[in-house]
Amino acid sequence: MKIAIIGTGHVGSSLAYALVLKGLCEHLVLANRNADKARGDALDLVHTLAFCERPMHIEGGALDSAKACDIVIVTVSAPMRAAMKSRMELGAANVALFKELIPELAANNPQAIFLIITNPVDVMTYLATRLSGFPAARVIGIGTLVDSARFRSLLSEAEQIHPDDLRAYILGEHGPNQFPVFSQAQAGGEQIMDNSGHRHLFNEVSNAGFEVYQLKGYTNYAIATAAAQVIQAIAYDDHRTMPLSTCFDEWLGISDNCFSIPVVLGRSGVIRHLHPVLNPIEQEALESSAQLVKKNIETLMQLL
Repeated sequence: MKIAIIGTGHVGSSLAYALVLKGLCEHLVLANRNADKARGDALDLVHTLAFCERPMHIEGGALDSAKACDIVIVTVSAPMRAAMKSRMELGAANVALFKELIPELAANNPQAIFLIITNPVDVMTYLATRLSGFPAARVIGIGTLVDSARFRSLLSEAEQIHPDDLRAYILGEHGPNQFPVFSQAQAGGEQIMDNSGHRHLFNEVSNAGFEVYQLKGYTNYAIATAAAQVIQAIAYDDHRTMPLSTCFDEWLGISDNCFSIPVVLGRSGVIRHLHPVLNPIEQEALESSAQLVKKNIETLMQLL
């Protein structure tokens, strides 16, 4: 398997390191606007292989060096400003980047699955789907996967149950209008209740990414590890269920939109959508989140 990472900033380089440690491909391409940065990361990772169990061919270069890949991960982004309050503030600049980049990536990697990490991720996933001409099943946004993992981690501390044994999704926008699906949240068949304590944990999750950003200027480890899990599910055809951003014609009454819903993921990308039964509070939150994402998509699509 051949994988390319487009953009070797904090997230891209952390993800490359995770892929090397996990041995998730035979050929890894690091591509960056600063080709020397990509070559430097590649050389550093080649030296890392001496401590790893699986050999791998690693190369770095300019953005056009990603060709004939099975998976293309897009992390490239306009720089984040210190006073940034919303991921949408990156939208206009990242639309310009994608307008130039995605058609070339699609032409050079016609059979690839695209994994979009660039923010605002729901809008950028929608844009990448349209610009690539790929079926929606092969263009995936990282979405609320990290948010859901953070939620399970906090619930794990509160309930004293390992996070892997908790089933709790956050769906919708990767942003302030995401929502928890308490009605389907379980541990060992027992429902995780929608109460004030658990709502407080959800509120912490909603602000977690910006808290990390304000403390150290960027986020990288959690998002890179989440992306590695997505890649592993694709590479091994695991048929894992995950909340990921994907374009759809219709889902639970919402039409022509793109945000995180539960999907089954395997070697061909999104294999199918899952349809949890939401309670009235969650359905209302879904509709509100969908309206906001749709508005954001329409706003940024005008820039094409």
